[in-house]
Amino acid sequence: MNWNVISRNVGYALLVNALFMFISILVSVFGGNDSALAAMIISFTITFIVGVFPLIFVRKNTAISLKEGYVIIVLAWLLSFIVGMLPYALWGGPFTLQNAWFESVSGYTTCGATILHDIEDLPKSLLFWRSATHFIGGLGVVVFLLLIIPESSPMRLRLTNMELTSLSKTGYASRSSRTVIIFASVYVALFVLAALCYVLLGMPVFDAICHAMSVAATGGFSTKNLSIAAFDSRWIEGVTMLFMYLSSIHFGLIYVSVVTRSFKPLCNPVVKAFTMTILAVALVISAWMMVSGTSDNWFEAIWGSLFHTISTVSTTGFAILDNYSWSAWVMMLLAMVGIVSGCAGSTTGGIKVDRALLLLKSAGNYVDNILHPSSVNEIRFGKKIIQSEDVSPHLIYIGLYFICLMMSILLSAATGVDHQNAVAASISTLSNIGPACAEMGAMGSFADIPAMTKLLYTFNMFIGRIEIYPVLAVLGMLLDKRNK
Repeated sequence: MNWNVISRNVGYALLVNALFMFISILVSVFGGNDSALAAMIISFTITFIVGVFPLIFVRKNTAISLKEGYVIIVLAWLLSFIVGMLPYALWGGPFTLQNAWFESVSGYTTCGATILHDIEDLPKSLLFWRSATHFIGGLGVVVFLLLIIPESSPMRLRLTNMELTSLSKTGYASRSSRTVIIFASVYVALFVLAALCYVLLGMPVFDAICHAMSVAATGGFSTKNLSIAAFDSRWIEGVTMLFMYLSSIHFGLIYVSVVTRSFKPLCNPVVKAFTMTILAVALVISAWMMVSGTSDNWFEAIWGSLFHTISTVSTTGFAILDNYSWSAWVMMLLAMVGIVSGCAGSTTGGIKVDRALLLLKSAGNYVDNILHPSSVNEIRFGKKIIQSEDVSPHLIYIGLYFICLMMSILLSAATGVDHQNAVAASISTLSNIGPACAEMGAMGSFADIPAMTKLLYTFNMFIGRIEIYPVLAVLGMLLDKRNK
């Protein structure tokens, strides 16, 4: 294991964090030196020194092995969580060490769950930092690192193939070396367009930037206690729905659609299934809202149900309604679509629509083979034929996801969380949705749950964000006697 190459690349990732901490310092200075200025300066100094140290004292090496790549990915995320909690812990207030850790992990993993009861009590620099962790984590700590590495470097190609799943690189034609640039370009474009739309619709510039970072990352951190509802604007709610939806679609397909000036790349089975799921679930929930008396008219019911369905399926977590008193079956319906979530190649969590479709097609193909053993049955995604060796990793991932989910539910219940909240919060954190139900719902927080449960949920967020396999690879290396 070459720790020199590992330390240098993890150092680059920390410098990305230091850059956004420096911007947070500027927010504090231009805002009149708010109460978090000292905390941000100390955090920036520590992060910058730790990040730049290996770049100065460790010799550069472009070679990288498979094992070193996985260690870089896992360490880059974990150390980002640690430096990311420094501004919270140093500022104090509601941020005990465990709460600072929870908020940091939730930010970077774009989960959006919070321990805060009063978000608006935070100084602006800390509010900006919360949204910035979404922005860093949305594209991926390692993807920001890959933007620094030269395109011709074999290290970049190796890390690209490990950080981005094979599903995220299908459906459009592009060399692997350009994949990172394409994803980053679409991501930044969505952020800029969302910020401009928010400003034009009357949202203050600071709030617009923070919410744009959250919506592009499908994160959900807001600068307001009432989330998007605080702005009381149908136009802002509509723009938020639009960008939550766009940020849930494969970035490669969005890129091709813009370049070719055609919606044809978006008319594939995955995007169609994703869109139809949103419409069907929203229609069911709006009917329940009318029957139950939760809403007074059909427009309000359809609008509210559509917003919260898109917010859940995109794993963003923004809200315009308080779901505290919603029926249990409605919350479970939303949780089910949250498990599936958006498309591969986007910033969403969950198992992805692509894998869910692959599972259904694989089941159908297996039944066809039983009924017609002499025929040739293929698994197709549109015009693309999926090879059997490409199917099994994704089906195994779905199995691993549900194993982790079941274990999380059991451990949550064991720590004292009631059964309904144990299920909802486990799904919410493992799929990086954010809000769960009841007191951990859209207008609530995770502040009052036991300390051990908070640690469990941050682990859920982590493995849900990096998609389990890198963690298993590193654990396998640690337990492998051949590495000792």
